[in-house]
Formats: sequence, structure tokens, C-alpha cells
Amino acid sequence: MILTIYVIILSYFALGAAGFSLINRKKSPENARQNRVKYFTYFVIINILFLSIAIQPKVFKYITVIIFLVSSAELVGLFVKSGYQNKSFFLIYLIALVGCGIGLFKFGSLAKETILFSFLILSIFDSFSQITGQIVGRRRILPAISPNKTLEGLLGGTIIALLSAALLCGLYPESFIRVVALTAGIIVCAFFGDISASYYKRKFGVKDFSNLIPGHGGFLDRFDSLIGAGAWVAFFQYFII
Repeated sequence: MILTIYVIILSYFALGAAGFSLINRKKSPENARQNRVKYFTYFVIINILFLSIAIQPKVFKYITVIIFLVSSAELVGLFVKSGYQNKSFFLIYLIALVGCGIGLFKFGSLAKETILFSFLILSIFDSFSQITGQIVGRRRILPAISPNKTLEGLLGGTIIALLSAALLCGLYPESFIRVVALTAGIIVCAFFGDISASYYKRKFGVKDFSNLIPGHGGFLDRFDSLIGAGAWVAFFQYFII
């Protein structure tokens, strides 16, 4: 089963690589290089997380702690560098991050199949919303916060994620309503996790949280959607019957 899922993941990545090839044809050499670095880094991250979940979920649980701690450090770092501006905003955001961080840790304690299903849906939505957005995106959703987010990208990622949920539902053998509700929540929370991180950066006037991950804007920039979606899945599993 795990091998079949991994083959599916590689197929998605091959499709994504084809999409990025189309995108890079319209980019300058430097931008194309940055896209390749970002794609390769994302591929490595997804493989590390997938293998940790599939082989030893306890390792993934430890990884969630690392993600939360480093992301929190980036959050505090920007606040300090700003000269302690926007104190109320920072405090509210930090409290929300701590709450979501606890949810992410609880997410790492769920059944391996539930974690794997949720992680795959999140990754598919995250990657294909970006790919479809760059290929056919025209209508920007929140240009002042996240200029690259488009309606077409959001719809493309959502459709592919929902179709993938139907394909991978054997990992989460629940009722149709629960599968759809869980998937929809992952999509919504992943999107707002991403948007909220972008808004935080805009609030403090920076493009990136840090340069810790090549091609990405920091740990929180890379894992914002996982933090939001993971917290949702934990809430859904523990509190929604």
C-alpha cells in the first residue's frame, strides 16, 4: 500500500515537473533557476516527511515540534528586528501560532493512515494551486497580501485535491461526508495558514522570514499550510463526531 502511494506521489511530482517546465519557459534564466531550486527543495522536504510518516510516525511527531519551534523563532525574530513594533498584532499572532502548534503536535499523534491521507491532500493542494496559478492564473485574490495567489490557482489546487481524496480515501475509510469535510477543512486551513503568514510578513515589511530553506521564505513560509491544516485535522478527529 505504501509503495503504491509513493508511486502516486512520484507521478504527481512528474506532472508538477512538467508544469514547472512550462512555467520556466516564460521566465528569465535567474527566475527559472530559482524555480528549480524551490521545486527540488520541496521534493526533498515532501520525501522526508512522507517517509517519516510511513516508516516511523514517531519521527514525524518530533519533526512537528522542530517545525513549531523554528517557526516561532522566526516569528519572534522579525518582531525583534522591527524594534518591537505592532505589539498587539504580534501577541495575537503568536497565541494563534501556539494554539495551532499544539494542534499540529496532536496531529502527529493520530493514526498513521489519517496523518498520511491528510498530509498527501495538503501537499497536493499546496503544489498544484501554485502550478495552476502560475500557468493559467489571471485573477488575483489578495494582491496586497500575497500577489501570486490567484483564483484559478486556488480552484485548480482545490479540484485536484478533492479528486485525489477520492483516489486516496482507502487511507481514511470513513463516511463520504467525513472524507469531504476533512478534505475541505484541510484546503481552507492550508490556504488561510499561507495567507496569514504572508500577512505577517507584510505587516513587518519583509519578503522572507529567513533564508533557512533554499528557494523558500523560511520555515514558517514553507510549513504555514501544514501548521494550519494539521491543527484542523487534529480538531476534526478529536472533537467532531
